Amino acid sequence: MSAPRRPTDPSGLERYYVLTGGRSGPGGSASTLDVATLVVARAAPLPGMQHEHEEILRRCRDPLSVAELGAHLHLPFNILAVLLSDLLQAGSVEARDPIPALDAGRGPDLALLEEVLSGLQRL
Repeated sequence: MSAPRRPTDPSGLERYYVLTGGRSGPGGSASTLDVATLVVARAAPLPGMQHEHEEILRRCRDPLSVAELGAHLHLPFNILAVLLSDLLQAGSVEARDPIPALDAGRGPDLALLEEVLSGLQRL
């Protein structure tokens, strides 16, 4: 008689638990990540590195937003943020705000938006 089969986890929660080592959220500088944060690799994947970390480094050779990265890897934001936290602490990736901090409070450049609108109307 064979051992009883363990039911599989259709939600993927067990996989996420293993990927993050049981952590539920990022720590350190990664706690400020949002979906628009751009991530760029600063190192090549190392032998023996966790597969998801390798994949992040491969995909982020050019800057990629956290949202795009999550879509490519099929990972929820909080899981990806934990993985990015590991890479940020190791210095393997750099995270950049998409809007420079000095311009963040000003809002969009109205003159530029009017030019874009004008150009679209001419089409």
